[in-house]
Amino acid sequence: MPYRRLPNTDQARIRAMKAALKKGAMTSPASLAFSQKLYLELQSFFPHFEQTINQYNTNRDRQAQVGQQLSDHFRSARLYVSHFFQVVNLCILRGELKPEIRTFYGINEDEKAVPEIGTEQQLIVWGEQLLKGEEARMATGATRIYNPSLAMVRVKYEKFTESYNMHKDLLNTSQKLLDKVNEYRTTADRIILDIWNEVEKKFDSYSPEIKRDKGADYGLVYVYRPSEKLQVS
Repeated sequence: MPYRRLPNTDQARIRAMKAALKKGAMTSPASLAFSQKLYLELQSFFPHFEQTINQYNTNRDRQAQVGQQLSDHFRSARLYVSHFFQVVNLCILRGELKPEIRTFYGINEDEKAVPEIGTEQQLIVWGEQLLKGEEARMATGATRIYNPSLAMVRVKYEKFTESYNMHKDLLNTSQKLLDKVNEYRTTADRIILDIWNEVEKKFDSYSPEIKRDKGADYGLVYVYRPSEKLQVS
């Protein structure tokens, strides 16, 4: 015999509530298979639930889009920051600059390796130190470093930090919306369960087949077990 399956996804919850709302709008209170109290509660609750779900999904889509942009800007900014440090080391190697200029960037003057920039946090730290350090070095009247120029490094770095901050804000918003969705899911599940229980009780005197048909008209879902499907087919 088919068994009743309660919604386990947000879209299924929305379908179930919409079906109950539609039935409530088309049926007189005296003929409705569930109470007016539940119907009014559903009318009040559903718009907030659906709106929050839509907001969460929209924010997640935007989060994914900005996440891809962040990945692209990270690779570009990391390349320019690393290349700038490589150029500094080459200038020192050729004798064009003195080793102590490394200290402007927060690097030991004897450290010949390019700083490790494998994460977003490392790029934020070294990018900031590069920009501030190079500005401080230029304030002493020193010769500019080109290819890449400080201006180009700044453009790439600021695009990265803009995407990083935007993505971080979207992550925080998604978490807040998810927390709200989780709270609403609990209420949604309780309302749906109460409606479905009342509907089944209303049609309890009918045969199982008719009872299921009338319940399905209110959005109730019945499914066959795998073994029953084989028997039916």
